[in-house]
Amino acid sequence: MNPEALVLLIPISAIIMTGLVKIVRIRSPGQQGQGDSGVTQLESRLEAVEQELAGLHHELSETEERLDFAERLLAQGRETKRLDQP
Repeated sequence: MNPEALVLLIPISAIIMTGLVKIVRIRSPGQQGQGDSGVTQLESRLEAVEQELAGLHHELSETEERLDFAERLLAQGRETKRLDQP
């Protein structure tokens, strides 16, 4: 067999085999009972992600408030320097 043909044949066969493995896993009878537990796991993971997102949103709000405060302090310092100069 030609080496160039073998180079093309290996990736193509790997793609086909990967697809077949996925199809077999989806249609296997042993996986049917795990549907409910899979949904429960996904729901719990989703709740955890939502809680983490809420925490990150709260932290971002606090950071924005601190940044605004720091900007106001810097602006006040510049204003007093301008007023003090003759």
